[in-house]
Amino acid sequence: MSKSPNLSVVVPVYNEEENVAKLVDEIAVALKGEVYEMIFVNDASTDGTLEKLISLKAEYPTLRPISHRQNAGQSRAVRSGVMAAKGIYIATLDGDGQNDPADIPALYAQITRKDAPEGLALVGGRRAKRQDSWAKKIGSRFGNGIRKKLLKDEADDTGCGLKVFMREAFLRLPYFDHIHRYIPALMLREGYKIEFCDVNHRHREFGVSKYTNFGRLIVSIADLRGVMWLNRRARNPEGWDEV
Repeated sequence: MSKSPNLSVVVPVYNEEENVAKLVDEIAVALKGEVYEMIFVNDASTDGTLEKLISLKAEYPTLRPISHRQNAGQSRAVRSGVMAAKGIYIATLDGDGQNDPADIPALYAQITRKDAPEGLALVGGRRAKRQDSWAKKIGSRFGNGIRKKLLKDEADDTGCGLKVFMREAFLRLPYFDHIHRYIPALMLREGYKIEFCDVNHRHREFGVSKYTNFGRLIVSIADLRGVMWLNRRARNPEGWDEV
């Protein structure tokens, strides 16, 4: 790329060998004409995900695969991608193909519009018609309701991996495992503004989900308590001035 990208698309992947080629191509189609890069973060996959990404580099010059030496989870993969990114804005989406890359331009246009409120740092996707099992839908609705009530984060669907945010704002957030579900709350904690946008959601074509309702419940209890503690301990100077 001759110019620094305006937008970096960060995609965490773990054992998604059958999904990455289609996803790379869909991102390239969706962002044709933009100055962008796509960073696929291989989280120490045990299948051929990394080899597939490497083989795609010749065809897609905007593709930058990076690879964890050890498996560290989705949140860490997102953070690694953001740290490696060169763009002012970051778009994230899940590596299972259920998020539609065709929605990225709408979220990007929303956060960069001329009349955007000052301090807008995140536009989160909101899955209008989820293509998941009834059990996953019920579990997600229950968890989202409790989180929204306790954290007052304005978010109806923090489980949606499709988001566009400012890189600098994200790197100011306190990091912990599973942070990807609490980005809206932590953005608000730092004094930023957030908005949401309805997006498409698709069936998973290949592979299996890396999460279960029970697994989410176990970690979310500790995470929720931790974010509530962070919010109670927050003190925001609302910026600073050199005098």
